[in-house]
Amino acid sequence: MKINLPTQLTLARIAAIPVICLFIAINTEWSSWLSLLLFFAAAMTDWLDGYLARRRMQISKLGQFLDPIADKLLVVAVILFLVQSNHIFGIHIIPAFLILMREIAVSGLREFLAERRVELPVSKLAKWKTAVQMAALSILLISNSPLSAIVGLFLLWVSAVLTVITAWDYGCATRRHFL
Repeated sequence: MKINLPTQLTLARIAAIPVICLFIAINTEWSSWLSLLLFFAAAMTDWLDGYLARRRMQISKLGQFLDPIADKLLVVAVILFLVQSNHIFGIHIIPAFLILMREIAVSGLREFLAERRVELPVSKLAKWKTAVQMAALSILLISNSPLSAIVGLFLLWVSAVLTVITAWDYGCATRRHFL
């Protein structure tokens, strides 16, 4: 089976996750910058793989399956490693936890709906949530000053609020499938 370029980009995103986590765990200035560089590249492949798949008409079942998994693996792994390395700490673990809960819940919801042949398209607000989340995590990866830590944690809270709103929206939009 030949794997198209968009799916190769998704697979590259998945392959980058352990390397990003390794650099976070090393926790030096140079490793923080390398983790940011890889995280940013991985986040950009999320946009690029979808763009190329639509533009080249290379949407595949494998790509449709792997893309949301790659996104969630990237976010979950980086959040867990940022908590472990104390970039996310104390009360700020709450928004991290909310984000993790939503990722798991929406994955389960999509799986439940797929069995019923119901699609759950990504909302515009969910795309904004992802952008804010990626910005927060990027800043937290290199939060080597109190100001950058404050900005990163503030954006994490904003992301968590958007996370809760989008989870609620998805729940309301799909409620009838549970009755």
